[in-house]
Amino acid sequence: MRSVLIQPALRREQRTVRPVRSRERGLTLVELIVTIAILSILASAAVPIARFQVKRQNERELRRDLWQMRDAIDHYKDAADQHAFQTKVDSQNYPPDLETLVKGVDVQGKKVKFLRRIPVDPMTGKAEWGLHSMQDDPDSDSYGGQSVFDVYSKSQGTGLDGTKYSTW
Repeated sequence: MRSVLIQPALRREQRTVRPVRSRERGLTLVELIVTIAILSILASAAVPIARFQVKRQNERELRRDLWQMRDAIDHYKDAADQHAFQTKVDSQNYPPDLETLVKGVDVQGKKVKFLRRIPVDPMTGKAEWGLHSMQDDPDSDSYGGQSVFDVYSKSQGTGLDGTKYSTW
């Protein structure tokens, strides 16, 4: 019986000998405020970087779209210069509009398309492009309507390189 009485006494001693923690586990209000402040600073630094990346991606898409349409115009003109099909006399063998590049022309009984679709301008969000014909002044914003010599964006925005999108 004596051994039974000693064990409870030892347990009480072990409990009283153990150091008492003055601090509970968890975060204090100050630690929480500091953490939120650091996270908000990091998030505010990430937002301009994300906007910059989106603008850069849109500019790449604009350059690619302009290149595709200009390439299609050039292929149309090359085929017309080789007398593969008839064009208007005053068109200088350029397409009458962008839709003609999409719809295609008959070349020796086959329909030849130069462009799959008219792309959407990533800067304006519309499939509307500014057009120039050979008869227009190079600096003019008006389109004479005779033929499509060149295309440009109707956006008035400025690119990352400092130039207007309409001059690309």
